[in-house]
Amino acid sequence: MWIKICANTNLEDTLLATSLGADAVGFVFAPSARQVTTAQVAAITPHLPAAVERVGVFQSNNADEIATTIDQAGLTAAQLHGGVDLNLATRLHQIFGGRIKLIQTVHWIVEPGTSSAEPVRQQLQQLVDHPGIHHVLIDSKVGKSLGGTGVTFPWAEARAVFAEFAPQLHIIVAGGLRPDNVATAIHELRPWGVDVASGVEIQPGQKDPSKLADFIRIARH
Repeated sequence: MWIKICANTNLEDTLLATSLGADAVGFVFAPSARQVTTAQVAAITPHLPAAVERVGVFQSNNADEIATTIDQAGLTAAQLHGGVDLNLATRLHQIFGGRIKLIQTVHWIVEPGTSSAEPVRQQLQQLVDHPGIHHVLIDSKVGKSLGGTGVTFPWAEARAVFAEFAPQLHIIVAGGLRPDNVATAIHELRPWGVDVASGVEIQPGQKDPSKLADFIRIARH
């Protein structure tokens, strides 16, 4: 199980996540209570183990802007969080020649009485044959918020979607995961990986060491 601890804002939390066994750490450059600057991340990444993936989360659709941040911040992957834009993914794949991993976020809209299964399925189908997309992250979208909401999407409804595309895509589940529900999410959805931010925090931008340790231990085993 691939585990990403997202929305890191300081070196202490990021090093703790890596020491506990996280495969990847994320930094949010999109507008957020957890937003960081290129300079902040550039001061953190040199201290991280080489094997740990360093992921920038971007809402921008400007490939050159994203590429500059990746280079200056010392990142190894980009999470495209501003909606599915195949031209953006293609351009970044060309700029880096496949050297940088691309994680495409697909948003599952969470609204009472609304089913988002078909829109999600259609977006995943677009991504199946894209040469630059390494992973797809499915996250909850609540209102105008694109992440960090602490809200899960309907896993029972999503089960068939995950099963349909799991052979073709590395699917990561996000949105509302916590130490007390990550095992259920894994059993329900059988994802390739899991991603957490608010579920292991004391407050936005500050990790809870106990929750972080429990989440990684449970997800791993």
